[in-house]
Amino acid sequence: MANKDSAEKWLSIVAEDMSVADDLYKTGHWLYVGFMCHQVIEKSLKAYWCVCRDDDPPFLHDHERIAKGCGLYTKMSEEQKDFLEGIKQLNIEARYQETKSAVARTLNSESTASILEQTKQLYAWILQELKVKSSTL
Repeated sequence: MANKDSAEKWLSIVAEDMSVADDLYKTGHWLYVGFMCHQVIEKSLKAYWCVCRDDDPPFLHDHERIAKGCGLYTKMSEEQKDFLEGIKQLNIEARYQETKSAVARTLNSESTASILEQTKQLYAWILQELKVKSSTL
C-alpha cells in the first residue's frame, strides 16, 4: 500500500519551502518566490502520490503529469488547473540567465502576492484531499 512516511517527508519539506517563499516575498525576491511556490505545489503533489500509489513519485517537475499520475487532476477545478499551467514557467532550476530575466520581468509585488496566495490555497486543498485519502486507506 501507499507510503505515509514518504508523504510526511515530502510535507515537512513543503512546510519549509512555504516559509521560505513568505520570507522571500518580504524581501522583494519575486522570481524566487515564484520558484518556491512551484516547489510547494510539486512536493505537495508528490506527497499525495505517496498516499495513493505504491511506487515513488517521478523525478519530474511537471505538475500536471504528477497530478494526473496520482489521480488528483480530475478532482481539480479549472482555476486550479490553470494555476498549475501558469506556474510552470517558474521552475527556474536550470534556466539560462536571459530566460530567468525574462520571467523575472513579468513579476512584481502584486503578481507575486497573487501567486503566493493561490499557492497557499492549492496547497491547503491538496492537504485536505490528502487527509481524505489517508482516512480511506
